[in-house]
Amino acid sequence: MGAESPKEECGLFGVWTPNEQVSKLIFFGLYALQHRGQESAGIAVADGSGILVYKDMGLVAQVFSEGTLATLEGTLGIGHTRYSTTGSTKWENAQPSYKPTVVGGGVALGHNGNLTNTIELAQMVKQRSGPLATTDSDLVAEMLAARATDGNLEEAIAETMPLLQGAYSFVMMDERTVYGARDPHGIRPLSIGRLPGGGWVLASETCALDIVGAAFVRDVEPGEMVSIDDRGLRSRIIAKPTPKLCIFEYVYLARPDSVMQERSVHDARREMGRLLAQEAPVDADMVFGVPDTGPVAAAGYAEESGIPYGEGLIKNRYVGRTFIQPTQTIRQLGIRLKLNPLKQAIEGKRLIVVDDSIVRGNTTQQIVRMLREAGAREVHLRITSPPIRWPCFYGIDMATRAELVASDLSIEEIRAYIGADSLAYLSLAGLVKATGSPADAFCRACFDGIYPVPIPEGALEHKFVLERQPTTIE
Repeated sequence: MGAESPKEECGLFGVWTPNEQVSKLIFFGLYALQHRGQESAGIAVADGSGILVYKDMGLVAQVFSEGTLATLEGTLGIGHTRYSTTGSTKWENAQPSYKPTVVGGGVALGHNGNLTNTIELAQMVKQRSGPLATTDSDLVAEMLAARATDGNLEEAIAETMPLLQGAYSFVMMDERTVYGARDPHGIRPLSIGRLPGGGWVLASETCALDIVGAAFVRDVEPGEMVSIDDRGLRSRIIAKPTPKLCIFEYVYLARPDSVMQERSVHDARREMGRLLAQEAPVDADMVFGVPDTGPVAAAGYAEESGIPYGEGLIKNRYVGRTFIQPTQTIRQLGIRLKLNPLKQAIEGKRLIVVDDSIVRGNTTQQIVRMLREAGAREVHLRITSPPIRWPCFYGIDMATRAELVASDLSIEEIRAYIGADSLAYLSLAGLVKATGSPADAFCRACFDGIYPVPIPEGALEHKFVLERQPTTIE
């Protein structure tokens, strides 16, 4: 994704099918969702009598082998890729979370998002056995297992979800049924697909449906729970919906080949580039984007402006999450581990560089310096989202105002800090227009400070001081 975007959230995948072993389907589904979390991966499967969970730290292809998948036998299951936003980076916090129920059997759960009332929820839970819950996801799994006193997980979910505040998409399962649920605002996505040979799939993004040959049916609606087993797919509304999908899905989080709210993410990003060219034109010799999200928007900018599109940065496709610490010499090279300038293409030229966002500013500063060292005559930075001024409490790793360069600096001050010749951001109205949906369909809190779910008392004062009045879009 972009050079200096917030850390990703998590990827969810769930399958019920009577016709084949699901472990490989889940593996490939998680492979398609790897961009949503590179810290750990896990799969839970069931064959009607018991749940088996396997999870570990690392990328999907590092965690699972052909031999491991062969041992995960079952016709239903769920999978998860994780980037931690609540709980520390360790094996115990990898998902799916598993908890035994009081009547035998168990519950497995995967979570994308972040809950804001975990302190209150923890007071409702009497820890029964095993390690203490250190994530909001583990806490919810414990609540579900404790409430499924008659073995009815569906009722336990229906009773528990209204108690949760914040952002959540869940995939859950017992020995016979796969469940999916979204919070009433639908801040985090979850889609439903139909397998050609029979069966159903749940996935954070439609690109994961494509990879297993599932046809997109619809999204799980905000406030909805779906149940999938040999009785088919059943729906139940468990909270009044007030849709507020995270608009950052379009900016950065989602893969460009996914579809959200009936809008191709690729098309939305290309439109962001076109609108950015209209809002912030500049004379230059070449337009290019910072991989991975920038090139699509840069193509739109070039198309609208008439300035030639090219390549200026080459990405190392094999740089993922690594546990090997670089030497001091390598550390000083910084961003070159991931990106390297194409000197022959940019030397002596005035460049327009398109990226999706600026969070802290350090990486962007390194990119500008790197381009100048490679011979760029001018560097004009264009960002396909507004300045990120407010923290996210719903599952993206930018939780303090001190981390955000735009929280205190003006655009001109940011430009001076990163060393660009000019800097411009797409307006919030322009970003919303590119999605094809109305402004009130989205959570835009990181841009405008309007939080759709109440933030814990004292959190705003503790994290940052609201110095500006939140803005709205007509």
